[in-house]
Amino acid sequence: MKKLLLLSLAPFALIAGCETYSAEPKSDRVEDSAEVSSPQAMSLFGEPLYSAEPSEATLEKLQDAKQAYEQNPEDADKLIWYGRRTAYAGDYQAAIDIFSMGVEKHPEDARMLRHRGHRYISTRQFDKAIADLEKASVVMQNKPDEIEPDGLPNPQNIPLTSLYGNVRYHLGLAYYLKHDLENARRIYAEDFELAENDDGVVASGHWLYMILRRMERNAEAEAVLTKISEDMNIIENTYYHRATLFYKGELSYDEALPDDRSGVGTAGIVYGIANWHLYNGENEKAYALMNELVDGPSWAAFGYIAAESDLVKAGARK
Repeated sequence: MKKLLLLSLAPFALIAGCETYSAEPKSDRVEDSAEVSSPQAMSLFGEPLYSAEPSEATLEKLQDAKQAYEQNPEDADKLIWYGRRTAYAGDYQAAIDIFSMGVEKHPEDARMLRHRGHRYISTRQFDKAIADLEKASVVMQNKPDEIEPDGLPNPQNIPLTSLYGNVRYHLGLAYYLKHDLENARRIYAEDFELAENDDGVVASGHWLYMILRRMERNAEAEAVLTKISEDMNIIENTYYHRATLFYKGELSYDEALPDDRSGVGTAGIVYGIANWHLYNGENEKAYALMNELVDGPSWAAFGYIAAESDLVKAGARK
């Protein structure tokens, strides 16, 4: 059981059974004892998933975001940051409640649906994620795109993603996790073509390549890799870059697969290489890597969730 306790900042309250959200997440998830004993999600294997204890710095930023929201609860930006900081602290269920308030208060703001959709993916609620992200796609129509500020800035402090791009990326992922490969391919193909920087190219290209290989559209998959090169300007997605270079044959297996495979950042490449084994007919190696991945602690990582989904479908969990 992956159980680590999450420190709280203060008791939260929501009137039970009421259709109108209050300013706070539900009280039964954060107790006066400063511990959360209930799981944040259930894995696709039916196991409870608990969040790790957040750092003091994370808690301080959450407290600041909470106070800023309370001072101006009608400000959409402050609500979004309150929800994002809550999720960064590991309380995904409370974050979903906050973004639900945002959907209610700001129904024409696609950001609320985008962020709630993301956390529905984290908590394995894929149908809800698809509904939110598809609706966000409609709400965004005929509106200008906008850069999304980073909550966890990269070393160069350069935001690399936009609202439209993040909606597409998460929607493609949600379809993929449902094994709806055609819809996932459609979304990631669009995201790949519209990527505005090298990080976006390797992130969407990584998923698009895997999807096309699974669909046995190998020539199209190889065409994706023609846009990948060793000298790309990668700021964040170094493991996706390594994975795509491995797919091209420009990195060896040992060079691509990290020795320490326990971190959130490595889940994508571990899953990618497991997938590579799968569509090359090496099922035993594929499922061994996937099982290793889901035995680790990084249950909110997208590669981890994808491995869960594949193992459940194949009945290959050990």
